[in-house]
Amino acid sequence: MISCMEFVRRSLELHLFFSRIMKEHSFFLEIGFTQRDAGFIQTADSLRREFDSFLAEVVSLSSGVVSNDVLQSGEVVTQYTANAEMATSFLTGIRIPVQLTQEEMRLTGGTFHCTPALEQRIYMLNDRAIKLVNAIIQFKTAVLSEVLACKMFTVNYPLLIEHILREARLYLSMIQRLQNREMPNQQREVLEQELFWNRIMAEHAKFIRGLLDPTEEALFETANAFGNEFDQLTNEAKQAIDRTLPASKVTDDSLAATKRIRDFKAAGTQGLLDCKIRSIIIPLLGDHVLREANHYLRLLKIFEQIT
Repeated sequence: MISCMEFVRRSLELHLFFSRIMKEHSFFLEIGFTQRDAGFIQTADSLRREFDSFLAEVVSLSSGVVSNDVLQSGEVVTQYTANAEMATSFLTGIRIPVQLTQEEMRLTGGTFHCTPALEQRIYMLNDRAIKLVNAIIQFKTAVLSEVLACKMFTVNYPLLIEHILREARLYLSMIQRLQNREMPNQQREVLEQELFWNRIMAEHAKFIRGLLDPTEEALFETANAFGNEFDQLTNEAKQAIDRTLPASKVTDDSLAATKRIRDFKAAGTQGLLDCKIRSIIIPLLGDHVLREANHYLRLLKIFEQIT
């Protein structure tokens, strides 16, 4: 069973990363619907605002509690996040609370004394998160069902909707484990996370490839190569789970590839902000996938010590 301090810290670190991801998923869905589906636009907007409110509470509890490793990893915010939000707000007309990002940039890590009152507050925060994540899972599932039945048009790929649904389910399962104070099987956890995030990285590359202007041939080829490479790494992770490949090889290969795709995403985000890339990629999406690569890199550096 995890300690009070670990329960509080892990909960807040999980929410700092994933609740921002969820609010942006809501945003990407919101701007992808047509006016015919005004009800879906309103639901996505409502979910986005609820996650904004939730993240604000998480941020208010995090300073001096979460670890510096998480804050410095670039998974909470990056040097591009605030500018990407401002550019995206300008392009869509939807107000994004950039002040929340600025508050996150001021967060500091540290040690703290864990009290029963704080533990109970985090338990209640996690319970709120479970309800919110269940709501967004139901919404994404409904959208996917409509799209696959050809009852709805959205600019978001069906695979992207499946992709963000998988991320929400992972988030939910991790909150539930924390609520139950479960200690994971480290070796199994490493392999499952590598399988999950290698697939996510492959799909990011394919989404980028598909959203580039046809004239961006060099970027298209690079994104395509990353998609193929992470497909192979996903297969390697499956082989490691089946014990037909050493786990350490998967971790080493994944770490090297993720560093390179992280650099590609960072350069792409800067290029979008500088208006130097022809695409239909909203700037916030560039920063979003960069943060996910940064998150995976931090995990892989931990996994190196385990495998």
